[in-house]
Amino acid sequence: MAQAAPVQTGLHDCREAWARTIEDLAAADPRIVAVVNDSVGSSKLGGFQKKYPQRLINVGIAEQTMVGVGAGLANGGKVPFVSAASPFLTGRSLEQVKADVAYSNVNVKLVGQSSGVAYGELGPTHHSIEDLAWLRPLTNLTVVVPSDSWETAEAVKWAAEHEGPVFLRISRMPVPDLAIPNRVFRVGQAETVRDGDSLAIIACGTTVHLAAEAADRLAAEGIRARVLNMATISPLDRDAVLAAAETGAIVTVEEANILGGLGSAVAEVTAQARPVPIEMVGFPGFLPTGSVEWLFEQYGLSPEGIVAAARRALSRKGA
Repeated sequence: MAQAAPVQTGLHDCREAWARTIEDLAAADPRIVAVVNDSVGSSKLGGFQKKYPQRLINVGIAEQTMVGVGAGLANGGKVPFVSAASPFLTGRSLEQVKADVAYSNVNVKLVGQSSGVAYGELGPTHHSIEDLAWLRPLTNLTVVVPSDSWETAEAVKWAAEHEGPVFLRISRMPVPDLAIPNRVFRVGQAETVRDGDSLAIIACGTTVHLAAEAADRLAAEGIRARVLNMATISPLDRDAVLAAAETGAIVTVEEANILGGLGSAVAEVTAQARPVPIEMVGFPGFLPTGSVEWLFEQYGLSPEGIVAAARRALSRKGA
């Protein structure tokens, strides 16, 4: 169990870790190919293209075709990483993701880049906050939301080795690496970032370091908040959620719509087996136009916002 490990200083774009890792993997495995929708630059695949020009397929702005091509390559024995901006990969080509990839259970790795509200001022058309709700119900599809650059690299390595469809949700928004000793990446298992028994904070992706900071502030008040990094959204770590419910209150934090996202997933588990008060920190629906920083602050995705949600959850504890 991790004990109050500090968050490392320095911010990192997780796309850089993704790009380095896929290049290294491709050097060892000639089956690995990349498929993009005129998004070589935003997917950080310029280096991959230079090293392996015959192994990058650019279909242009045709996301449905892109996913179908990925499925065809997988059926031909390749290991395709289909990379595009998350709102278009998941929204515009959802039918292909459902039928060609998940239902067909083919070995395609979907990489949703610049997820959440990373595009900021470009607004709701470019925000990818519904993707978890769209993808969670799809049978066979493993959904992973890395929290930092280390976890991104480990998730890409795991996806390359895993036989079956995977969705990796990668942000362009720089985040610090979590300084947790002896980390081991395990799909389907939550990672303990802070120990505690007063309540539990379950977070994913770009919000995990914020949850850790909130827990440190609560600790200064004598409130021991357990923080879980729930990187795997599907399949969810039910055991970790039920253990978190034993604290008597839960806060969920996500850079996504709380309708159908991590908060909903946690609530589904607790409602069936161990009902407890839950406060969900995330986005309620379409958002106004604004910077990433403003949107996070406006909707409580900050240490202060998470602390406030924790206090609300604690006020309902045992009620």
